[in-house]
Amino acid sequence: MSSKIKNIIIFIVIATLIILAYVFLIKKSPEEQNLISSLPASNNIVLPTANVLDQNSLIAQDLLSVLLSVKSIKLDDTIFSDEAFINLKDSSISLNPLGDEGRPNPFAPIGFEAFSVPVIPPPVVPIVPPPVCTLPQVLNTSTNTCVTPPPKP
Repeated sequence: MSSKIKNIIIFIVIATLIILAYVFLIKKSPEEQNLISSLPASNNIVLPTANVLDQNSLIAQDLLSVLLSVKSIKLDDTIFSDEAFINLKDSSISLNPLGDEGRPNPFAPIGFEAFSVPVIPPPVVPIVPPPVCTLPQVLNTSTNTCVTPPPKP
């Protein structure tokens, strides 16, 4: 093959790669319609057309007919008096947590387990008023008792 043909083939391959890169990587996809529409910025209110009103009334009539057909359904309750139903036994399993297994709150983030610390109230110390001392006695504050002071020289 001549070098001219090799150059053309290389050019075509490079051009194809550039076009594919543009289509798949760079080119923006067309915007999809939002599922939620918002009102226009202006305060103009758009009134529904006759077609919309007709469609709404047809939908309402269909809904009403379905609701009326549900109202007329009769259920046969003889199954509850059947012997097979009466002989059914409850075989449910009771799951009781055993002591310290598991986390107290499995939905709490890891490391934020709530540990309950018992609150011990402080001991109740009755308030005893100081005794009333009669003269010549005085109150000794260290023992909270009445003492007779020594005579003065």
